[in-house]
Amino acid sequence: MPTIFAAHESQVLINGQAIEGVRSLEYRRVQARENIFGLGSAERIGIVSGSMVVEGRLTVASTGPAVDAVPPAEAFQLSAVLVHGDSKMNVSFEECYMTEKCFELGVGGHGESVYSFTATRAREERA
Repeated sequence: MPTIFAAHESQVLINGQAIEGVRSLEYRRVQARENIFGLGSAERIGIVSGSMVVEGRLTVASTGPAVDAVPPAEAFQLSAVLVHGDSKMNVSFEECYMTEKCFELGVGGHGESVYSFTATRAREERA
């Protein structure tokens, strides 16, 4: 059975400081892969792994003062404690750099800031 983490129980931190108003956290890991084929064969006989990229997006209601306080060219640490009841998973993003900030405000709604970042690595650990 899958573990379902609850947004209202989870927490996201930047450099150890809690970020208020988090609406969503998205991330993806992409690793370059190259197939290896044997001479005279159409079947793959192996695979070589190359570079890996970690990209993420953090959406915050209105603005995130803790995130805005990080200088644009300075590395930061981002971590999330995903929780549901007794189940916990820590996700940490190391050596992050901000790549983009967007702000959106629509009629009848509230403002949202979207912070895009890259990280050297992402670690997922079950607690």
